[in-house]
Amino acid sequence: MSDETEVEESSAPLIEHLTELRSRLIYSILAFIVGILVTFYFAPTLLDFMLEPTAKVLRSYGVKPDFTTFAAQENFFVYFRISVLMGFAVSFPMIAFQMWRFVAPGLYKNEKGAFLPFIIASPLLFLTGAAFAHYAVTPLAMNFFIGFSDFVTEGTKSVVEGGTETGNTFLPRVTDILDLTLKFIFAFGLCFQLPVLMTLLGMAGLVSSQGMKDMRKYAVVGILTLAAIVTPPDVVTQVILFTVVYLLYEISIQLVASVERKREKRLREDGYYDDEDDGGDDA
Repeated sequence: MSDETEVEESSAPLIEHLTELRSRLIYSILAFIVGILVTFYFAPTLLDFMLEPTAKVLRSYGVKPDFTTFAAQENFFVYFRISVLMGFAVSFPMIAFQMWRFVAPGLYKNEKGAFLPFIIASPLLFLTGAAFAHYAVTPLAMNFFIGFSDFVTEGTKSVVEGGTETGNTFLPRVTDILDLTLKFIFAFGLCFQLPVLMTLLGMAGLVSSQGMKDMRKYAVVGILTLAAIVTPPDVVTQVILFTVVYLLYEISIQLVASVERKREKRLREDGYYDDEDDGGDDA
């Protein structure tokens, strides 16, 4: 009987955790669906906002920014894609809150205080990176790519840069422009997560500030490679990405060093360094 009782007592908490997890997932999915429905209503406005950097570049070439679609259903799927991405962004605070409510009971008080700021900082840093990509990187990239076009669309006829008519036209397609714009937004948004990631690894003891300093030269090579892959073959854009990510790497070193100082201070307060300090004084 005692064994059966132990099995029942051990299975009860598991069932409670699974029930709690199911509830949190349901709330998160509902928040995501509501976010999709709300943002789908504003999808045309959001699309215009994302296409605006390219539109400015086209205007600088003296071209009316008429973006085209080639299929009857293309606009619908473009709007749906935007609503899914923006719906997740809108519902993320609710999803993060549900995640927090699920894991918080299993954390100590000091762990809750350490983990909560990262839940807040992560979306803010992503939005900062996305804004930087939208307002700084995308215009430079689009100007670089469109600069290779020998012809652009003006009204109903195509005009070569030299002013000669041609039978070919450059048609800025909505899906193509949106794909490249979203690529920059997510690339820079994820790059701006570097301080959060490295600080969490530092808290877990997986990285150290001294190790990151020793890896600087390899980090430079890695960041340059990332800049070459993510950005177009435009030196200005690559330099911007390299500078931003490298600054984030240096900030990460300082954040990890701060974590290490706090950990050492806590260990000293708990008396773990007494023997070492005494040994150093005797020497």
